[in-house]
Order: sequence, then structure tokens, then C-alpha cells
Amino acid sequence: MISDRSSPISRSKSKAAQPVFGAPEKGRGQTVLPPMDELSAHHLMDETRLVSGLVERAVFTADERERASELARRIVVGARAKTAKRAGIDAFLKEYGLSSDEGVILLCLAESLLRIPDAATADQLIAEKISGGHWDRHQGHSESLWVNASTWGLMLTGRLVKHRDDTRANPVSALKRLVARSGEPVIRQAVRHAVRLLGDQFVLGATMAEAMARARPMEAKGYRFSYDMLGEAARTARDAEGYFERYQAAIEALGAASGPLTSVHPDALMARPSVSIKLSALHPRFEPGKDIRLQAELLPRLLTLVRAARARDIPVTFDTEEQDRLEPTLRLFAATFADAALAGWPGLGLAVQAYGKRAIPALRWVRRLAETSGKRIPVRLVKGAYWDSEIKRAQEAGLSDYPVFTRKMHTDVSYLACVRFLLSDPLAFYPQFATHNAHSLASANVAGGHGAYEFQRLHGMGETLFDEVMGGGLLNAPCRIYAPVGTRVDLVAYLVRRLLENGANTSFVHKLSDEDVLVGDLVRDPVESIERERMGEHRVRASAIPKPIDIVAPRKASMGLALSQSSVRGDVATEIAEHLAGAFAAGPIVDGVGRVGSADAALVRCPHDRRERIGTVERVTEAEIEAAITSAAACAHAFDCTGAEERAAMLERAADLMQRDRVRLMAVIIREAGKTWGSAHDEVSE
Repeated sequence: MISDRSSPISRSKSKAAQPVFGAPEKGRGQTVLPPMDELSAHHLMDETRLVSGLVERAVFTADERERASELARRIVVGARAKTAKRAGIDAFLKEYGLSSDEGVILLCLAESLLRIPDAATADQLIAEKISGGHWDRHQGHSESLWVNASTWGLMLTGRLVKHRDDTRANPVSALKRLVARSGEPVIRQAVRHAVRLLGDQFVLGATMAEAMARARPMEAKGYRFSYDMLGEAARTARDAEGYFERYQAAIEALGAASGPLTSVHPDALMARPSVSIKLSALHPRFEPGKDIRLQAELLPRLLTLVRAARARDIPVTFDTEEQDRLEPTLRLFAATFADAALAGWPGLGLAVQAYGKRAIPALRWVRRLAETSGKRIPVRLVKGAYWDSEIKRAQEAGLSDYPVFTRKMHTDVSYLACVRFLLSDPLAFYPQFATHNAHSLASANVAGGHGAYEFQRLHGMGETLFDEVMGGGLLNAPCRIYAPVGTRVDLVAYLVRRLLENGANTSFVHKLSDEDVLVGDLVRDPVESIERERMGEHRVRASAIPKPIDIVAPRKASMGLALSQSSVRGDVATEIAEHLAGAFAAGPIVDGVGRVGSADAALVRCPHDRRERIGTVERVTEAEIEAAITSAAACAHAFDCTGAEERAAMLERAADLMQRDRVRLMAVIIREAGKTWGSAHDEVSE
């Protein structure tokens, strides 16, 4: 395209032109941003190939394996022996696994009732869901009074709504229907209360004052706490401001309650309560590709919070969220970490997800950051809680592979490899092993020995497991509880994520509650399982889940672009700029002959900047319309006789051409319609 001024996109010709913040030059007293090449290379790496390498990293010696297995067995046996003390969510998962119809019904209620505003809709939901469960099967099975009381209420509710559905049009039935209807408000309140009780198992308190008060008995037992302001991504600027104020208030409250730090030893700082921050809660557009805006709007908020935390000796951890947000999270972490006001303060930490294929590269990146600054970085190693959405996002985008492991066994191997990596460099890392898996706990403890590290668990999850760890003294390391703080209004997404994560058949917490699962199966070494597969099949078995591009096989799927990655955006930007450097000309095509370049062609300008030219368009004439209709009519009979396979092949050839020229088509859509890259990409894919 010939333009009278260079377009904004054409001025960014290479990957080097992509905005990078938090990366000052060396010599200015700040930290240089480590490169992200390895992160990009691992984003969609083949799972079989990657796991083979991780197995080598996660291998323990024969003595370590034996000690870890025995320790894990003691933890499980001890936890199961305390079934009488099992309460809350542990008791719930023992009675209602998500493999049962009743467990699924309760998940639906938990997800829905907390946000249904009107009574009529809530009544309909209760009638639909509760009547489908066989609640009497669960009555009296649990040692928990709370679970049995809930079961009794659900059983009566189910019978009542079933009775209403079975009534017939006669006076007696009408009376019964009236009784049923009058009873539903009571039922609604009872079920809402039961679901809220379930939610309360995960939330430490509605306010910081309430949460800190509830934490004191656990702190007396030796537990540490990390407080998180309950809620998900901010949708508006007002949401973000509200979360910011809540984080500020939490830091102030913890600082006032904890008092000044009296020891200069870095481990003393780690013994204090901390705050976990979700970056998506502090900005409504916390997305890849928004680096300049995030630097201007989100970074100042992060600096304000972390500086306040340093002033009050309260450690802060940046939570890691969806894989698409990993790069902007790391950039913002580095920019905050490099702030001069935080020099010498080792209280800023980061969460890393082992189920992501970039877990080890992310840890290498963090280690480089620690090395250039001379500061130790706390790293919370988690397995990951967004698996379902990560799989669906990748399928929707038509990516070549998944950014996360598709088998839980592979995630467990990755976790052990990350454990080894973190413990290998105590000058760079303060490891924080967040897991409810007994074998993972035992392996980290055996590998870590008496070094500086801690374990972490979620509030309301794995209580019997960690009571055995803490009370029994089986692991010589402290434990921190990740505790959400907030009202039930913000509970929904977190509650569903926890139930899905821990109620599934593959969950260790769920298996621990199931007495039919053998202890040996619970403490099995994932590396040994992979090695057995290798011996049987001479390779690591891939997942049964088809790759995103194969989900409609044998048909072809539209292949997507991983635009969340800066390296991909850099390549696309260069190609788009090349396509937009020339002029586009559109005109009618009749019988395969096109007409462009006439003197009366209309000039088309960019809708979002009238100074930008897109190209020219030839207006079709009446004669060309008649010729096109005549030609189409002449070919109609032959085309009607064309078989379905040949027609399908034509469509596939057209799709292949669009796939080949997808970036060129994106360039035209962006310039002509003013669409974003993502919207243009989706339009071509569709």
C-alpha cells in the first residue's frame, strides 16, 4: 500500500522494537531484564519430548526414593487414622466426590446459588438439581455432623420437589403443590446456607480483622499465613481501585499486628505473615501486548504496594495466573524487583506453576534475575489451578499444542524437577512448596534436608494431612497457609476452582478421603511410573487428549497463532508491515478475469485514521453483473453433478490458501476495519 505517512504498525519492523519495560541498561544501578527466548521455545513444546528431559531432572537416588516413599506412607497412614477429626471440606470430599451425581449437583449449586439474585430462579435451580440426587445413600455415612446435617436437608428437599413434580390436577394434588410451593423459600434458604458453609471452608474471613483473629489459633500451632484478597480479574477501573485499596489495607493491618522486624536475618522476614497479589485484580487490561499501558498504569500501583510492604516488613508474592499472562507477569515482576526503594530487600516473591511447560525456563529466568541483583527470591511452587480453562483456550485458539501438561503424572514429574532446581541454588531461591500431595511433600523434604524452605497449603484443604505433618513432626520445615479474605460475593470463581481441582478422581485430596484407594497407590513415585511406561512402550505415553489442531479430526482445523507470546507478535508485526508496505487493489472477477487499475477506482481510507490509505476498489458495472449471472447459470448444471468429495476438496483448497495468507488477510482486516490483532486473527480462523 502507498501511504502518505508511515503507519504505526509499519514503524515496528522487528522483534527488537517490541516494548520492554523494567529492563534498564547495566550500569544504572538496576537489574537487567533476562531474555525470554527459552520461555518462548518451551511454550508449545511437544509433551513427550519435554517430559523425557524432566524425568532426568526429577530422578532421586535409590536411598532418597526409599526415604521419600516411607515418609509419604507415614503421612498418609497418620492422616487417615484421624478420620474422626476430619471436618469441613475434607469430610465433604470423603462423602461427595465429583465422580458422583450428587457431587456434581452440589458443584452446580455452589457455582450458581451464590450469584442468583432472584428467589424464583433459585427455586427453579433447586427443584431441577436437588431432585436428581440419591441423597439417602449418603445419610449417616460421614463422621462429620455438618455433612450429615447437610445430607438430611438435601434428602428432604429432593423428596419434596420430586413429590411436587409427581402431583396431578386434583384438589388433593393442588393442596400438596401449595404446600410444596410454600416450603421452597425455606428450602432455598437452607440450601443457600449449606452452600455458604461450604464456601466458608475456603475463606478465612470477610475482613482482615476477622481473618487475623481466626488465624491466631493456627499461628499458635506454628503455621504461617499468606493473605489473598478474594476475587478474580478486575473488569473495570473501579474494580481495580477497590482491590488496590484492599491490598493496601491488608498490608497496613498485618504490619500493625506484627510490629517491626527485630532480626536482620532473611529467614526472619520469611517467618512473618505475607500478602499474595493477583496482578489481574489491579488492572482491567492485564493482558499480553499491553506492555506500555501496564507500565504506565499498573506498575505504579505495584510499586506503591510493595514499597509499603517493605516499610512494614511484610513479604509479598505475585501470584501467577493463566499461561497467556506469564510474560507480562514476569516483566512486571522484574520492573518491581528492580525498584531502587527495594534494594537489599528479599521479600518480593513469585509463584511458578509446574503444570506449565515453561516451569523450568521460568525458574531459570528468576535465577538470572536473582544473580544480577544479589537478592534471594522467594518462589512459591504450585502445580496449577487453571487446567480446564487452559485446555479449552488452546483448543479455541487452534494452537499447535497445549501450554500445559495434559497428564497429571507429567505435572507431578515437572513438580519434582522444579523442586530439585529450586533446592540446587539456596543463594537465588527461598523455596515455598505448595502442595497437598504426600509424595511431593516427602520428596521435597528428603531433598531439602535442613535447608531454608517452607511448605504451603490452601486454607480449608488437606487439614488432616498437614496436621499430621505439623503435629507429628514428620517434616522438619514450617508451613504457610494460603488464606483468601473477602465476602461471599467474590467467592464463586475461587470456590469452583478449588472444588474442581480437589474433587476430581485424580486429586490426591480426593483419593486421601477414599478409603478404597490403597496407600501404595497414593504414594507412588511419578518418575517410577514414567520409567515403567518407558520399559513397556520405549517412550513416554502422550495424553489421550488430541492436540488443539486435531480436535475435529479427520477434518482440518484452523491453525491459530499464539499471539500471547511477544516473539510471535514480533514476527507477525514484521510480516504485517511488509504486506501493508504495498498498495491493495480490489475489483470484480468474472470468468476468472479480474479488473483493477482503472482511473475511476475509488480510494479507501482507514476508518480509525483517515490519513491512512488502504487501497482502491473498482465498482462493478451492470454489464459485468449480467456476465457473471450468465456464466454462473451456464456452469450450474455441471456443478450440481459434482460429487460431495470434489466440492469438499474445493473448500479445503480455499481454506489452505486462506491459512497460507492468514497474516496478509489479518493486515487488511486491521487496516480496513480497524480491528485488533486478536479480532482479525479470529475472523480469518472462522
